[in-house]
Amino acid sequence: MRKFGKIVGFAGAVWWSGMFVVVSVAEQGDPQAGKVTYDQLCGTCHGAAGKGDGPAAAVLPTKPRNHTDGTYMNTLKDDYIFKIIKDGGAAVGKAQFMPGWGAQIKDPEIWHVIAYIRTLAVPPYQATAQMAAPPATTPAAPSAVKK
Repeated sequence: MRKFGKIVGFAGAVWWSGMFVVVSVAEQGDPQAGKVTYDQLCGTCHGAAGKGDGPAAAVLPTKPRNHTDGTYMNTLKDDYIFKIIKDGGAAVGKAQFMPGWGAQIKDPEIWHVIAYIRTLAVPPYQATAQMAAPPATTPAAPSAVKK
């Protein structure tokens, strides 16, 4: 019970300060599992190495994204990439030729693909912790936590 109180106290202090770390969801994915799916579904257009040079790329009016371009890819949030993979390029105002794969693969598989895509970037992708803004209003002081 004493350990629980310390945990609650720490969590309260973090909440009270209004700062907490948001972990990249793609970090929870399995890049090796993602590579298998990527090779099956994405490689035809994006290429085996993710450079946007797959066999189908030559006939597409819009060249597929080069996933190795870390200067661009590293600026994209995981949830944005998720939406593109799940719902297709048109869902975010990108190429309509990028199909949505949400009917073929489940959400955890999409996160695996994102984790794999993150391994392709040059320079390498480094998830950055995002600091949450403090609450807009100051909450009432929490009751004293027993130590």
